[in-house]
Amino acid sequence: MEQFLKTIKLRDGTSISIRPIRKEDGPALLSFFTALPQDDRLFLKEDVTQKDVINRWMEELNFDKVIAIVAEKDSAIIGDATLHLNQRGWQKHMAEIRCVVSREYQQKGLGTALMRELVAHAVEKRILKLSATMMDIQKSAQRAFERIGFKKEAELKDFVTDINGKYHNLVIMVNDVSELWKKMEDLLHYYDIRTMH
Repeated sequence: MEQFLKTIKLRDGTSISIRPIRKEDGPALLSFFTALPQDDRLFLKEDVTQKDVINRWMEELNFDKVIAIVAEKDSAIIGDATLHLNQRGWQKHMAEIRCVVSREYQQKGLGTALMRELVAHAVEKRILKLSATMMDIQKSAQRAFERIGFKKEAELKDFVTDINGKYHNLVIMVNDVSELWKKMEDLLHYYDIRTMH
C-alpha cells in the first residue's frame, strides 16, 4: 500500500497524482486544510487547522487501521481521503469513508477518483459495507454520496457539534461495496477520468 502511486487526468485535462499519505506530509496537509474555506472545514470532525491535530494523525499513521491517501498537484496536497477500518468485532465487515477536496478541484471528479481508490482497497480487505457520516445541513455532501449509491439509513437528533459548538443532527449513509464499485466506474466514465499509470 505504501508504494502505491497513480497519476490520473481529470475531466478538464489536469494531471493529478494520488498516493498514500506519508508521515512527512504533516506540513503540506496542514497547509491544505488551512487553505480550505471555513464553510468546508465547519463540519470536519476535528479542528484540522491545529498543528497538534495533524501531528497526532501523522504519529498514529497505521494503514491497518486507516487507509489514508492524498491527491497532489505541483507538490501541493489538493485532496485527502481516508478509509477507517474495524479490525475486529461485529463491524469488521464495515468501514467508514471520508473525503475532502480543495474548492478549486471540486466538481471535476477528483473526489470520485479518490473514493474509487479507497473502494478498491475495501474490496481487497473484503469489506462488505461502507458508511459515511455527516451533519444534516451538509446537503451537497449527502447528494454527492447519493450519486454513488449511498442511502440514508439513520438520522440522530442533536448528536454532533460543528467547530463553532452548534448542535446538528448526524446523518448516517451506507452502501454495499459491490454496488458502489459499479456506480463509481460509471461516474468515472461520465467524468472522463483517465488513469495514466
